[in-house]
Amino acid sequence: MAKRSKKRSEELPTLHPDAAGIDVGASELFVAVSADRDPQPIRSFPTFTRDLNALADWLQQCGIRSGAMESTSVYWIPVHQILESRGLEMCLVKRATRKECSRQETGSPPADQHSHHD
Repeated sequence: MAKRSKKRSEELPTLHPDAAGIDVGASELFVAVSADRDPQPIRSFPTFTRDLNALADWLQQCGIRSGAMESTSVYWIPVHQILESRGLEMCLVKRATRKECSRQETGSPPADQHSHHD
């Protein structure tokens, strides 16, 4: 089965090579970058501030400039704040395929994101 998954991913085009994917949980984040960016392209990070800064450091070392985060609650907010403060453009992606992207000009996510729940 791993062989099949690898083949499928090789067939898919890379649309945003400088982007990361982040699954945000209450106590742990799972983060993926393109396989050519790091020997260990999928990592997990705890959610303490020092760990979020380590995440930002790693993403910058990998040349990441943007990313999409999926979160079922408000746990995305500190992740978003730290990554945006480092110059990364982050989008919050909802499971219902609705996507809200923050604007770097404002420095904060749209206010209506705080009221949506899955």
